[in-house]
Amino acid sequence: MQQVICTVDVVLLTLQDDALKVALLNRSHEPFQGVAALPGGYIHPQSDGDAQDAALRVLREKTGITPPYLEQLATFSGPARDPRGWSVSIVYYALVPANVVAENVHPGVKLTSVDKPLKLPFDHLEIIRAAVARLRSKSQYSSLPCYLAGETFTLPQLQRVYESLMGEAINKVSFRRKITEMDMLEAVEGVFSSGVAHRPAQLYRLKPEIHEQLALLARGM
Repeated sequence: MQQVICTVDVVLLTLQDDALKVALLNRSHEPFQGVAALPGGYIHPQSDGDAQDAALRVLREKTGITPPYLEQLATFSGPARDPRGWSVSIVYYALVPANVVAENVHPGVKLTSVDKPLKLPFDHLEIIRAAVARLRSKSQYSSLPCYLAGETFTLPQLQRVYESLMGEAINKVSFRRKITEMDMLEAVEGVFSSGVAHRPAQLYRLKPEIHEQLALLARGM
């Protein structure tokens, strides 16, 4: 009886120069040795508490990153996706601000624009497209883009993140009204942006309760 291959794969997304990019690294073994692919690996039943634990472990080991946000995307399976045999991959996507990537990522990881034509092994291109579609869809009504802005940010910085994800300019007044209606941010008391030519701007962050709600939703609870 053929054994089913069971793995996790992670789509690590970040914004660099206002472009959405995905983390790829060259595979260290066959199949497709030396070819750029998503970070992924086998689930370790002896040590991984669940699939999300496995995804976090794989991401730390292969990229050096512990993401501030990780959400299960979908399960990809079938006999044709892996030349080794029938396989199932539980896929997650991670949102990481650019400064965290720059400070922690392993040297072998390459950041590639999601809009660039890519030739990837397995069904990794399909997986990336699904992750990007999920993020851009949720960006229309949720606080997820904040995880690409960093721990703290100004409202103009956050607006640029939303615009980069949506691919269009957003009216400043409309954007701020929407952010106020969502009631997801709190001002960092007494802290303003520095090192800029214009007047320093108030810094904001996600409210702790929003973090908790998103963490529960990411785990499907």
